[in-house]
Amino acid sequence: MAITDWPADERPRERLLAHGATALSDAELLALFLRVGIRGKSAVDLARDLLGHFGGLSALCSASATAFSAIPGMGPAKYAQLQAVLELARRALGEEMAKRDVFDSPAAVRDWLRLKLGQLPHEVFLILLLDAQNRVMGSEELFRGTLSQTSVYPREVVKLVLERNAAAVILAHNHPSGVGEPSHADQAITQALSKALALVDVRVLDHFVVAGNSPPVSFAERGLL
Repeated sequence: MAITDWPADERPRERLLAHGATALSDAELLALFLRVGIRGKSAVDLARDLLGHFGGLSALCSASATAFSAIPGMGPAKYAQLQAVLELARRALGEEMAKRDVFDSPAAVRDWLRLKLGQLPHEVFLILLLDAQNRVMGSEELFRGTLSQTSVYPREVVKLVLERNAAAVILAHNHPSGVGEPSHADQAITQALSKALALVDVRVLDHFVVAGNSPPVSFAERGLL
């Protein structure tokens, strides 16, 4: 049965308009993005199939163009639209972080990092550069490593911070293994960077470890800074 044949109060679009986007399930939200189904399947049925095939919304959003386009009814155009939606979300969160003290919007920082790093297959170390009001001026990917390790050089971090005239930084890296617990090496590099940046009067406000779609782990909250 097509969605247009459903009772009005059960259709995803009408439910969203009446109750807000949070009232919809992942499949219903995805169905609104898809707009139409395929022969024998409504957009909601197709959305459920997609979520089941990829193992959830996060994995679907991080799927490669080849894997996504291999699903019947999908293709490069839909893949491009999905990536555009994700980039819009990243940019919206980035604007929020740039306008407000990061301590006033910690959820935006976590959500941005999760969208940026959560599903990468390789380890990445990046830095958020903050001004004197703790507003984000920008971000920079400094190092990219293998699944198990990456090389972080304090002198390169100090050089970047001085070039960008940052007053403080937030460090972040991902664990492609999906385990967010900070390692001894993570703690060691955090201490090394904190000491190096302190010499040029730049504060390290936090270091986040991002693992999959779980909430990023904060070194500050763990008392590791």
